[in-house]
Amino acid sequence: MTKYVVTGATGNLGNRVVANLLNLNSVAVNDVTAAVHSLGKSQNLIQLGINVQSIDYLDPQTMVSVFSKADVLVYIPSKTYNIVQRVQELENVLAAMNDANLTEMVFVSFYADQENNPFTMSGYYGYAPRRLAAAGIKYTVLKNALYADPLIPYLPELIERQALIYPVGNQKMSFISYDNSAEAIATVATTPELRSKGQIYTLTQNEALDMQTLGKMMTAVTGHNIGYHPVSVAEFAKIYAAEGDGTELASMYQAGGLGLFNIVTNDFETITGKQPTDMLIFLQQNYRG
Repeated sequence: MTKYVVTGATGNLGNRVVANLLNLNSVAVNDVTAAVHSLGKSQNLIQLGINVQSIDYLDPQTMVSVFSKADVLVYIPSKTYNIVQRVQELENVLAAMNDANLTEMVFVSFYADQENNPFTMSGYYGYAPRRLAAAGIKYTVLKNALYADPLIPYLPELIERQALIYPVGNQKMSFISYDNSAEAIATVATTPELRSKGQIYTLTQNEALDMQTLGKMMTAVTGHNIGYHPVSVAEFAKIYAAEGDGTELASMYQAGGLGLFNIVTNDFETITGKQPTDMLIFLQQNYRG
C-alpha cells in the first residue's frame, strides 16, 4: 500500500488533510505518518493511532528517517514570513527527500505568485514551483486561494467596526475553506493520475467577491450591518501591527487591490467531482453569533 507523510499535521490545514486521508477507503491508519514540529500538539493524532514523528524543516537529518518510510510527501510549508528561511526549508526538504529516496511530493502553495505581486511571500511562491520543476522529482502543486476560515473569528471585530476595511478597493478576491482544500489535497495525494506530472491546481470557490458583496453576506448571516470602508495599505499595517504581521498582511491585500486575487477555477470540482462550499453557505454553517 502507498505510504503518506503529511508535514504540518497539527495545523488547521494539515490536521484536516490527515483526517481526509483516513476517510478514504484505500488508506489505513498505518499508511499515514504525521510529521509535526511540536509533539505536544499532536495528542488527537496519537489517539487516532497515527504514527506521529517530530521533524525540523531547518534540520534535514530529522526528516530523512521519516521520509524514507513514505511513498508520497504532502508538504505544507511553515508559516514564517522570513522568505530566506522559507526557501531554505524547501531546499532542506528536497535534500532530505533525496537522501531518503522519496520521489513524489504534493506541494501546498498559495496563489500569490505573480511576478508583479507585492505580497511579502510572493517571491517564495513564485520560486517554489520552478524549483520543483528542476528537482528531478514527481510533483504536484495545489495553490490555495485566501482561506475563508479566518473570517469567522474576525466577525466580532467587523460587527464592532460595522465594516470590512481591507485595502482592496473595488477588486474581487476568491476564497477556499480549509475543509475543501484538505479534501482536494488528500484526493490528489491518493490519486496517481491527478499527481506527480507537474500538475498545478488553484483551489477556489466558484465566485470571487468584492468587499461590498462579502459585507452583505456577512450582514445577512450575522444580523449586524457590515459595510465596506477601506483604509489605506499603510493604515491597515498600522492597525494590525500589534499582532506581529500587520505589514505582511497589508502587502497581501495590496496585491488584492491590484486585482491579483480574483482568480476563479473549477479545479476543486475537477479533483473531487464536487462543488466547493460557497461563501454564504460557509458563513451560515460556521457563524455561531
